Amino acid sequence: MEQLNDILDLSNDVVLPAPRARLAGSRLMDFYDITKPRMNFLVVATTLFGFRIATSGPIRWPLLVSTAVGTLLSASSASVLNQLIERRFDRLMARTRNRPLPAGRIAPKEALFYGLLLGICGVVYLALLVNLLTAALGLVTIAWYLLLYTPSKRVTTLNTVIGAVPGAIPPMMGVAAAQNALSPVALALFVILFLWQMPHFLAIATLYRKDYAAGGFKMLPCEEANRSFTNRQIVLYGMALIPASLLPTLLGIAGSAYAAAAILLGLAFLSFCIACATSGIGDHLRDARKLFIASIVYLPLLLMAMTLNRM
Repeated sequence: MEQLNDILDLSNDVVLPAPRARLAGSRLMDFYDITKPRMNFLVVATTLFGFRIATSGPIRWPLLVSTAVGTLLSASSASVLNQLIERRFDRLMARTRNRPLPAGRIAPKEALFYGLLLGICGVVYLALLVNLLTAALGLVTIAWYLLLYTPSKRVTTLNTVIGAVPGAIPPMMGVAAAQNALSPVALALFVILFLWQMPHFLAIATLYRKDYAAGGFKMLPCEEANRSFTNRQIVLYGMALIPASLLPTLLGIAGSAYAAAAILLGLAFLSFCIACATSGIGDHLRDARKLFIASIVYLPLLLMAMTLNRM
């Protein structure tokens, strides 16, 4: 109860009234922005990919659209409520202080109502128009993101590992929507997405190391001066991603052409991981940015190859 009161406490929050001429447009844009639409594009895309890979025969378009809508609502809920909880910490970081909540353009109580409404609508929508399994996965994702991952960022450097779990569930939701079951394809996609996220987010944490430190977040690059453990983690996860990416072939989901593409893409991605891990003091930000870009390129190419060579 005290934590809820702290979240809703307005004593340290300045809510700015918008000029009348800009009220409607700016308010709508602020409420749109706090759903993190760019991040949720990836969430919905990987969900729909899971749906496509798990579908044998013609695509059931109404079911696919319902899956996308329910997933988007659920993911948006987690984003809004996460920013509500972290608004005071976001105010301390240069890259986040102008977000609608820390900047005072949206009141905490508004964000709480908005986030809960999105979450309830998303889970109920999935339960009614998709299936109960997909809805349950959506609820688990929201709960894990808010109750485990969000508070862990200020407690342990393992927060990246904790946060990779809800980030890897969306393709499982797609499989569950298509099959109303969690088949081996769901496990394979979960493992790939989980491992991919680690170099991706460690690169982000390296790029914004000072920002995270200012906000009091215990990101791994913030907690060590020489980056040695961070570098080992980047390379180890990059290495583990190569055999994990072959699971679809081993499970009969994709063919040998996909396996060849997965190995080539994995080796290329690993080269960026190694370059980032071995870069000198003056180059590590540049190489972390290259790794971040490489991670964004790697994933869609891998999923495209899997789709084109689906068994």
